[in-house]
Amino acid sequence: QVQVVESGGGLVQAGGSLRLSCAASGSTFRPNANAWYRQAPGKQRELVADISSGGTTTYADSVKGRFTISGDNVKNTVYLQMNSLKPEDTAVYYCEVIILNRAYKGQGTQVTVAS
Repeated sequence: QVQVVESGGGLVQAGGSLRLSCAASGSTFRPNANAWYRQAPGKQRELVADISSGGTTTYADSVKGRFTISGDNVKNTVYLQMNSLKPEDTAVYYCEVIILNRAYKGQGTQVTVAS
């Protein structure tokens, strides 16, 4: 059974930084892709960034230039470095791992940016 666990969320002042981690376990196969989503209260879930197994990345326009997604294949972990955080970045951040065309999601980690 594949398990996905996010960590690294918390409370930060506007302009600050956080690094989220997403660790996947329980599979002998490497992920085909990983993605970070976020959902703020009363809003739809939004794709923040994703990264393919080959390292190709895409970002939502709202985070380009501020967030960086990266992966560590040895540790089977994906990171989301978030800089210059804004109050509108406040949300629950979820990691999604795609293995053999099946998506596995974590429980999420709360990020709160105070103004």
